[in-house]
Amino acid sequence: MTAIIKYSEEELVEQLHSRNQQAFSYLYDNYAAALNGVIYRLVEDKELAEDILQEAFVKIWNNFSSYDSTKGRLFTWMLNLTRNLTIDTLRSKGYKKQGKISSDENSVSNLTDNAAVAEKFDALGIRKQLSNLKPEQRSIIDLAYFNGYTQDEISKEMGIPLGTVKTRMRSAILELRKMLQ
Repeated sequence: MTAIIKYSEEELVEQLHSRNQQAFSYLYDNYAAALNGVIYRLVEDKELAEDILQEAFVKIWNNFSSYDSTKGRLFTWMLNLTRNLTIDTLRSKGYKKQGKISSDENSVSNLTDNAAVAEKFDALGIRKQLSNLKPEQRSIIDLAYFNGYTQDEISKEMGIPLGTVKTRMRSAILELRKMLQ
């Protein structure tokens, strides 16, 4: 019988910097569902979401040396990397071509339960905590993390300066961090 290993964030980061594969397995087991939920909200295609998730974890493993814990938490870094990879995939020529030549079976909307995916992502209780934020902070976090908008896109969507978006996002993240500790 193997003992279940549990890492603090600091221990996990240290082990990942040492290229410990057991720590990477732990990382995958504990964060894959949340990251997949973010991806799925953006692409709404289960197979594509799984492909992007796999690619995201390869990218996390290969680029872990670029993670700097002084700039933010591990989950935030992985979330941004995954979200950016998803957006890049959606903007790629290959994805756009694939959409144009989709088969008949894929052209009929496949309705799936988005609530289950959202529930997995919300295992951290973030949706509940969002209700405690100021409305302007809540809408920015919602657009960025649940709808995949960039800060520039949020600025244009809400009709506010980019600097204001950045300030509100930063204060909202700090507020959420306090709530979750």
